[in-house]
Amino acid sequence: MLKATVCRDAGGFTLVEMLVVVLIMGILAGTVGARLQPGHRDVLRVEAERLAQLFELAGQEARITGAAIVWTSDGFRYEFSRLGRNDVWSEIRDDDVLRARRLPHAMVISQLRNEAGAPQATLRLQFPAGGSMSAFSMDLTLADEHYGVAASPVGDLRIAPGLGKTYGDMAAK
Repeated sequence: MLKATVCRDAGGFTLVEMLVVVLIMGILAGTVGARLQPGHRDVLRVEAERLAQLFELAGQEARITGAAIVWTSDGFRYEFSRLGRNDVWSEIRDDDVLRARRLPHAMVISQLRNEAGAPQATLRLQFPAGGSMSAFSMDLTLADEHYGVAASPVGDLRIAPGLGKTYGDMAAK
């Protein structure tokens, strides 16, 4: 007597198996993608580094050219201006590096303090042609994160996470 046997094709996957694999891959991709996106502190650090480099460049350019440069901000954007003839400030537009910039979305320069530690109502820093800049510190804020940029009287710049830090606080680390 012949018996009929039913043999399942072992060469493929079922639809349920495929759906489980796709689901696992989706979860892994979402987790990796979320980890790769920079957090608020990372975005603040990058902007603080950019500002510190721009401040260094503005100070050097003021010394080299013999014309003072000023940085001003409304808290959301900033620009550099150069002191020209007849003591008139004009925005630097011909320099790609010292051009006006907008801070990343929702980031704000929350405070600027002069060397005495007093907050300034106007966000303004001057880089004199003679090179002697006054000490300052400023705070960048994004959501609940803070990052500081501070300068010593000789123009050394430092950045650090946190709020209200002076150059001395940052140098002590």
